[in-house]
Amino acid sequence: MQFQQLMYFVAVAETRHFTRAAEEVHVSQPSLSQQIRALESELGAELFSRARGNITLTDAGEALLPLARRILADADTARHEVQELAQLRRGRVRLGATPSLCTGLLPDVLRAFHDRHPGIQLLLEEGGSLDLVRELARGALDLALVVLPLPAASPALTTVELLREDLVVVSSAREPRPGRGGSVRIADLQGEPLVMFRHGYDLRELTVAACRAEGFEPSFTVEGGEMDAVLGFVRAGLGIAVVPSMVAVRSGHDLRTTPLARPGLRRTIALAHRSDVAPPRAARELPKVLLSPRTDLAPRPQVRGPPGDPPPPPHTASASRSEWIRSGAPGRA
Repeated sequence: MQFQQLMYFVAVAETRHFTRAAEEVHVSQPSLSQQIRALESELGAELFSRARGNITLTDAGEALLPLARRILADADTARHEVQELAQLRRGRVRLGATPSLCTGLLPDVLRAFHDRHPGIQLLLEEGGSLDLVRELARGALDLALVVLPLPAASPALTTVELLREDLVVVSSAREPRPGRGGSVRIADLQGEPLVMFRHGYDLRELTVAACRAEGFEPSFTVEGGEMDAVLGFVRAGLGIAVVPSMVAVRSGHDLRTTPLARPGLRRTIALAHRSDVAPPRAARELPKVLLSPRTDLAPRPQVRGPPGDPPPPPHTASASRSEWIRSGAPGRA
């Protein structure tokens, strides 16, 4: 049974005339009659009574008509669904990202993507880079924004470096500015009360490793929170925290941002996907937004403080920034 045969059958059933039906479906009358006979032969029953040119449906034809209409309607729906996907009017993107990127980078990126493709559903999962790599490996995500280097090598992943971002220190605007001369050295964090992220958080591992490289263990007043919780604890004066510059720029005027003294701390953000499975069409559009960033996708934070704070010294002007990597060269992770 062919769709074409069902289309011819429905045309004859609706017009009750073979010639008019042939004209309606743009085929010759003999060809249409031949296809109807082939359909009847396959089904083992006559579909039309052809008495003296009066075309009526047989019982078999009456039974087939609603089914044929439904099949043709479903085929038409399927055709439109595929066309909408191909033209990016529908679809979904399953994106993973670290919580700090969800706070700092993604609001502007996803807004720009949604403006371009409003019919595409965005499904977001937050997690540490290691967790996101696992989700990519089992096919639960199409893409993930991760921090390089990854905690464990994964030969099945392709990564494209997108952004290098400075880390800065945030503190309550009601508390004295940490550090000296408008910047904070890693060594200055010794003995400072730190608000620390939960285990598995990329920022926790980076900060703790930097402190140990300076020969000391950091002191935590509160630990175990996500990004919003950490910023809230800092606002309450429970301690200071090391966060990405794009998070700091969105943190509000009740937090003070101080750059880390050179060489400081930086992190590299990459877009990852499975090497053995091509992302769906909708997901392949998201890197176009990420790889052609506008200035509002990478805001350059100002070193801020309450009124009366001295401005930062000139040598720290570049210490709180984000730099897009424009080459888009893929790497392996």
